[in-house]
Amino acid sequence: MLNDKNKAAINAAKLYYQSGYSQHDIAKRLGISRPSVSRLLQYAKDNGFVRIEIFDPIEDQSHLAQKITAKYHLKDVRIANTPINDEQEIKKYIGKTGALYLEDIVQDGDIIGVGWGTTLHSLCHALTPHPLRGAQIVQLEGGTTLSIGENYANEILEQFAKNYETIAQYLPLPVLFDSKEVKDMVYKDRHIKRVLELGRNANISLFSVGTVRDNALFFRLGYVDMREKEFLKNHAVGDICSRFFDKCGKISSEELNNRTVGIDLDCLCHKEYSILLSGGDAKIDSIRAALTGRYANVLITDQFTAVKLLKE
Repeated sequence: MLNDKNKAAINAAKLYYQSGYSQHDIAKRLGISRPSVSRLLQYAKDNGFVRIEIFDPIEDQSHLAQKITAKYHLKDVRIANTPINDEQEIKKYIGKTGALYLEDIVQDGDIIGVGWGTTLHSLCHALTPHPLRGAQIVQLEGGTTLSIGENYANEILEQFAKNYETIAQYLPLPVLFDSKEVKDMVYKDRHIKRVLELGRNANISLFSVGTVRDNALFFRLGYVDMREKEFLKNHAVGDICSRFFDKCGKISSEELNNRTVGIDLDCLCHKEYSILLSGGDAKIDSIRAALTGRYANVLITDQFTAVKLLKE
């Protein structure tokens, strides 16, 4: 008799706490009254079949941030309070947290270098109007593509310029040339030189990390052929501004890197604020490698990713 009651209580608890059924639905499903369901749920709690724990990420974030800061020798860490461990939700909340962080640090005269991608797209739409005097916004990597896919490069820059009431400096080139010789020739143009120099001189840089998954944005935009894609999948863990690196944070292909248009990763190491915004299970290896390479001194991520970054 006791075993039957225990089994009924456990079944009711599973339906209520794991499957999300209401007490009314459970009563109909089990053929009992709703008060009986309520008593079974209480019985399950009283007998230890159900243990309810409340994790308050806001309360725990400062502790997590301190650990991440110490482990990766960072200047600052901000952790977004993301309600669920979902890639799209994480980007949304990291974007909001990044926008709030920028609000705290931007000043008149800043040069803000911006990458592209879906996380930066979330951030740019979370910005609050903040007119700056003498500020400049500059694109950190080539953003032109013939693909039907969207990298949001121009939209991101336009939103930043509008928000800070300044003019955006575009880098109107593909992110990858077919040869180093063509890239070197284009780099001689004085207008391109000026934009690249502005990116190198930016005191604030904002970027995310990419992955080498089949559905990675860089691959979807068609910048590399199948041979190059397979090479990167086998030798790299991710990229910053389309410059790919291995798990130690070292450039994975000098040949590919020499054809890439935009800021060199070494330049990011010396910024006043080199801000990496990224999170999600698929980005763990890329984020860890980027931090190992010391390309960022500020990390903005979510609590789920932060916990995983503390694990070896």
